Amino acid sequence: MASKTHPPLMKKHSQTDLISRLKSRKILGVGGEDDDGEVHRSKISQMLGNELKFAVREPIGLRVWILISAVGFTVMAVTALVFPNQLYELVFEEELSTTSISVRLYGAALLSLALIMWNGLYTAEKVIIQWTLLSEACYFAVQFLVTCITLMEMSILPNAAMLLLLSRVLFFVVTVAYYYHLGRKPKKI
Repeated sequence: MASKTHPPLMKKHSQTDLISRLKSRKILGVGGEDDDGEVHRSKISQMLGNELKFAVREPIGLRVWILISAVGFTVMAVTALVFPNQLYELVFEEELSTTSISVRLYGAALLSLALIMWNGLYTAEKVIIQWTLLSEACYFAVQFLVTCITLMEMSILPNAAMLLLLSRVLFFVVTVAYYYHLGRKPKKI
């Protein structure tokens, strides 16, 4: 048996063959518009989707609010850590009779929350921003309750403490509003 010699194989360059390339893209289902009107350049982008779909639509002023919160928490934390007696006297209008360790621990907790705020300011992930806002709202609610109970036990009502309580209610409302708007589903147009 004689072996036949085959002619050398000629490779087809589909990249240069426009018709073949278009046929391949049509078979793969890329290059044309999908139901949403998006044109995908590759099968991978078609499978993964457009990254703009996943972009967080932030409420107006959200980043400014987180910045104000981060700065406020940092300033209060440093004040409580460095000047605990003066901070207590400012709020309750009386001298701190016991050790200042509790006010310093309060400052340490505030510093931890401040770090969360600073992290929330620089992230683009919706879940992290939501947890940041939820942490802030929980802090304002707990501080409001603790301050109210403390004022009832002391049976005094200084103006600075009233201002603190009103500011905590306002900050709580703003934070919860941002949390609610960030968690809403965007409307389809």
